[in-house]
Amino acid sequence: MKRRNFLAASALLSLLAPSSVLAANKKKAATQDAAKPAAKSTAKPAGKTSSRDTARTSGSRASMRTRHSYRPVAEKPSVPPAATPSPPPVAAVEPRNAIGLPDEPQPNWRTYDITSLITLNQVKGKLRLWLPLAQYKDTSWQRSLGHFWRGNFDSAGIYRDPVADMEVFYADWKESSATPQLQLVSQVAKQDRHFDITRRGSAAERSEVLRRCLQSSNLVPIDGLVRRTAERAIGRIKDPVAQGKAIYDWVVENTSFDPAQSGIGKGDVEAMLDSGQLSGKSADIALLFVGLCRSIGIPARPVFGLRVDSSRLFSGLGATGNLRTVQHCRAEFYTPGYGWIPVDPGDVRKAIYDEHLGNGDAKLVVLRKLLFGFWEMNWIAYNAAQDVSLRGTSGGPLPFLVLPQAEAAGVRFDSTDVQRFSYTVNASRVEG
Repeated sequence: MKRRNFLAASALLSLLAPSSVLAANKKKAATQDAAKPAAKSTAKPAGKTSSRDTARTSGSRASMRTRHSYRPVAEKPSVPPAATPSPPPVAAVEPRNAIGLPDEPQPNWRTYDITSLITLNQVKGKLRLWLPLAQYKDTSWQRSLGHFWRGNFDSAGIYRDPVADMEVFYADWKESSATPQLQLVSQVAKQDRHFDITRRGSAAERSEVLRRCLQSSNLVPIDGLVRRTAERAIGRIKDPVAQGKAIYDWVVENTSFDPAQSGIGKGDVEAMLDSGQLSGKSADIALLFVGLCRSIGIPARPVFGLRVDSSRLFSGLGATGNLRTVQHCRAEFYTPGYGWIPVDPGDVRKAIYDEHLGNGDAKLVVLRKLLFGFWEMNWIAYNAAQDVSLRGTSGGPLPFLVLPQAEAAGVRFDSTDVQRFSYTVNASRVEG
């Protein structure tokens, strides 16, 4: 199961991507340093709060003039890798084919500015707005470099939910506020994420995190039909990595992509299995994978986020322009020795739908193998939170937080409400 060689063989991407997509991406390709890109300088925020609540509060009411910035502090300082000796010179450079490509992909960080513009219309009473932010803990594949915002709000800032590993931006407007407006810019660095079956020894995850990733949620039970389904999917397999692969394969083979669902789907796994209609969007498919893993004792979690660039695989798996409706959910599961292993069964099903791929199609065979252990960098992760209770709300919990939310006079609505929510979000590549 030498997936490292498979993943590193970038020539296989030509089986997947149309020539126009590949050509567009070749113009963008550039190798950057593996070190964390420097965040652009920002002004010091006006106020401070407690260490658990990182809110920055603004008192300005001037329309779209108040500007604040925030740079998340990494939980642990990164340790630069030890220098390695240069390889000895070779006499001649031989041409390489797909099989002979280097085993390890070169670090290729890309930095994006994610700009959200929001105007709220036909809203009466006090108003509060929430937006999910990029995950604040640095990983080997994503780093949050900071945020700044401005608008005619009465107060605004960022709070952190350490249990859910989630940061959320909020803004408040009083009853007399006219046409609430907000601009929020976040800078995030990304690189492709690879799983290598030949490498063990990753740092163990905290036990409290693993316990949370074995629990049921309101829409994702882990007993009854869910457990029986998972047991059928894995059969007699005992190895946890192979069990995760068997569940991934079962989900890919038995679900379907339903473009009629709103947003990223409902994520109601129990209803899907009870009805036998295993169709939906990325949240439905990813949460089905998560529920099946948890039911047999494999820690797993969804990861909610946003597409921010075109794809080298299929055009439908990327996005450019206004990104207001291209949220996407992936998943990961944990095994001792390997750590968190990324998967994306939802994008396999979306590609099957978009490209009309049959079971024997060579492109589908490659894509199924690729998306077990690989995440493309054209997507940023927000959080893995389920049953989310928004701070300051009068309503109940959300199954997950991936869309901007607002609440006025006790009534909650999100960015799919185009009558009250004018929302655009764009991503621009930061060069250098």
